[in-house]
Amino acid sequence: MIYTVTLNPSLDYFLSVEHFAIGKTNRSDAEVYRPGGKGINVSWVLHNLGLESTVLGFLAGFTGQEIKRQMESTGITTDFIELSQGMSRLNVKIKQMDATEINASGPILSEENLKQLRKKLAVLKKGDILILSGSLPGSVPTDIYKTLMEQVQGKEIPVIVDAIGDALLKTLPLHPFFIKPNHQELSELFDVELTTREQVIPYAKKLQEQGARNVLVSLGGAGAVLVDQDGCIHESEVPKGKLINAVGAGDSMVAGFLTGYLEKRDMEHAFLMGVATGSASAFSEGLADRAMVERLYQQILEER
Repeated sequence: MIYTVTLNPSLDYFLSVEHFAIGKTNRSDAEVYRPGGKGINVSWVLHNLGLESTVLGFLAGFTGQEIKRQMESTGITTDFIELSQGMSRLNVKIKQMDATEINASGPILSEENLKQLRKKLAVLKKGDILILSGSLPGSVPTDIYKTLMEQVQGKEIPVIVDAIGDALLKTLPLHPFFIKPNHQELSELFDVELTTREQVIPYAKKLQEQGARNVLVSLGGAGAVLVDQDGCIHESEVPKGKLINAVGAGDSMVAGFLTGYLEKRDMEHAFLMGVATGSASAFSEGLADRAMVERLYQQILEER
């Protein structure tokens, strides 16, 4: 079983406002509520690609109940810890304003809450896969992902980490199977400016030297690079298409990579599935579906 952990889920409120004016009353042309948070997005795309997973994390308030309702009505298994206080985040995203977002902070997590999560992870066994991804609530320590990885050490459970800054770096000595910083996050880690595939390769290798096994770096329209555990470098342009909504594209890349890896245990196939799936979400109003992923995957092969 694949388990995804989202410590700070959200209900994302997408607003379409054709002519937004600051300081004036604006009316939306359309609005959509959708569960969000990186782990939730990964599980949603895995479901669309035909792989089932269990979503772990924390929910609170009426927003938390709506997150749970939407996921379960789609057929995604959830095992959330429900908090008695606070409210899961309601994040506002305005489509016409160049990905402008207003993200809430979310509920406070106590040490007891984190113990409940560790208890759920204790049942994982050999053959399971754990995905830790997303921003951290301000109430948890920055080494929380490291702590959760320690919970499954010695069980031969591959762990995927999609996080930034110290939350990511502190997991590296535990050898995560796969990490996926984008080029901006990689730049911040090493205090450099990285804009091309050629530039990111030596820094991806530095993350391997610190313990990561497979490092995939996404560069938006400039494509992506994977430095795999055997030292092979895989590069790809992104397929042609119109950018509609970049929210969840990176999470979709994680889901696509894992799907491809489980299909063939081949890193090149996994990498290209990741690129195709991330692009499929970017070219869609929602998250990637299997048909578009397969079409874009074929396009990538033809253009190589």
